[in-house]
Amino acid sequence: MMMKYIHFEIYPAIDLRQGKVVRLMEGDPDRQTKYADDPAAIAEKWIAAGTRQIHVVNLDAAFGEDDTHNQVAIGAMLKLAGESIKIQLGGGIRTIDAVKKYFDIGIYRVIFGTAVVENPALLQMALDHWTSERIAVSLDAKEGIVQVKGWKSNTGLMAIDLAKRYQQMGLKWMVYTDIARDGLQKGINLDATKKIAEESQLSVIASGGVMGWEDIHGCYQAGLAGIIVGRALYEGKFDPVELFHFPYEKLDGE
Repeated sequence: MMMKYIHFEIYPAIDLRQGKVVRLMEGDPDRQTKYADDPAAIAEKWIAAGTRQIHVVNLDAAFGEDDTHNQVAIGAMLKLAGESIKIQLGGGIRTIDAVKKYFDIGIYRVIFGTAVVENPALLQMALDHWTSERIAVSLDAKEGIVQVKGWKSNTGLMAIDLAKRYQQMGLKWMVYTDIARDGLQKGINLDATKKIAEESQLSVIASGGVMGWEDIHGCYQAGLAGIIVGRALYEGKFDPVELFHFPYEKLDGE
């Protein structure tokens, strides 16, 4: 059997609220920890350590709040990143015009959430207009059931069913978050994430609850597309240089 390379990416998370870098516990805006006042300085720190991509979440937009300060922060990070660092962005993206705006200012990949669960036609329009490399969907689930609107609303829809449906529409990239673990450093829900990837055949990026190197190695060995690291990185569980120089490719079956 021919061996193939599996690409694996580690994404530092920069979650924005009122222009600050924060992390929430289980998506709860009332359980927030602020880590920095200057998102661009944090992005510069991760870039200097060797990251090649950054995962940004516009929490204010996701909560339907004024995101003026976050937009300023996003612009500053894009200017700093230039063409060599790819930024993927999610949170409150609900229209084709919003997607176009972010691509026009230099965002590499946009991540839909609530909007395409409620309106799958929006996802199809985006996939038809741009390449599948530039469009992603974030499925945020609790006990396998997708939650929307800043994780406040239970859809009753199974994540695996939506993942399969989106793959049939032409989707390639998905971020899967176990809400019950997000921001708590309880460890990635590897079994559920791996099942989503295997059954949907999507390139799945794991998110929610990274605790330590066992999560990185587990996702890598499972053949996932990547992992998003937030609170554990900010609280010193990883050496950023070591983390961002983790082997990005391996031979399938290695």
